[in-house]
Amino acid sequence: MLILSRDSGERNHALFGDITRFLRPRSLLVVNDTRVIPARLYGTKSTGGRVEILLVERAASDSSSESSGEASWREDWRALARGLGRQPPGARLRFSDDLEAEILGRGPRGEVELRFAGPGQQGLLARIEEIGTVPLPPYIEAARKERGTVVRSAEDKARYQTVYARHPGAVAAPTAGLHFTDELLTGLEAAGHEIARITLHVGPGTFRPVTAPDITQHHLDAERYEVSEAAAQSLRQAQAQGRPIVAVGTTVVRTLETLARLGPLAAGSGSTRLFLVPGAEFRVVTDLVTNFHLPCSTLLMLVAAFAGRESVLDAYREAIERGYRFYSYGDAMFIRPGSVQS
Repeated sequence: MLILSRDSGERNHALFGDITRFLRPRSLLVVNDTRVIPARLYGTKSTGGRVEILLVERAASDSSSESSGEASWREDWRALARGLGRQPPGARLRFSDDLEAEILGRGPRGEVELRFAGPGQQGLLARIEEIGTVPLPPYIEAARKERGTVVRSAEDKARYQTVYARHPGAVAAPTAGLHFTDELLTGLEAAGHEIARITLHVGPGTFRPVTAPDITQHHLDAERYEVSEAAAQSLRQAQAQGRPIVAVGTTVVRTLETLARLGPLAAGSGSTRLFLVPGAEFRVVTDLVTNFHLPCSTLLMLVAAFAGRESVLDAYREAIERGYRFYSYGDAMFIRPGSVQS
């Protein structure tokens, strides 16, 4: 773990398990408890051709009982597709013996609207646990293909998940949280720190690089969030008491800073497209746990906005020199005000 002073650019190095030494007293750590779903499905078109679907967001659902008395479910989802070709609305895609989807239409950015239906009451999320695969970041899948290793690994369903993941809906993990273990979280609370949980379902847009010459012209995809009254109360109390508010990951930053732009911190749900770039004001978050991110990514721009562009780039250069691992399964950076000496 690289520890970076948000004020001076001073740096230090430690193991992530020693983060308690660098947290300021009575910190409130806010984590994202979204759960990654096995959102990638492989199926066939009515023509027999192969198709690959990445579920993005559920649009609507319905449960009912058929005339025979048997329960059934229906869910509409927005998805990304490969190999779909010019399949028209009404065409059907088959993913298994008991799971099909009907194409409802196409969206303005290339997404497809699908209607899934099946017997029983559990719905699509239960069904894809059996047949879906975890959508790992593109650079991980590309590296595996180069090495000739299996891309669809059952281990990913466990490894690409935080220990506190609870609410299914994400297609990418909030990877800063992968560093935490149950034992570390228990130790943090025993040391007098508080942990609050919010939810932001990470979408595939998190992997989309910024290509616009003017970064303000880049538009993030909307991502759904939910903040409970318990979490909102912890945030209000920490602010009132002047305690540190530590965001575990950029998804937490975007959620909390979105709430702050809506008014006084309050419980609620909604969606956010907030894109934080250098010059942005941070109204809630004082400290940040994050990973080392891809060049030209919105994540790196958020971190640069939080700690200063040159300071962050200097820290990245030192991390490279010291052999830090980057990206989703890589090492961590902890950014805080003041001195970074424990």
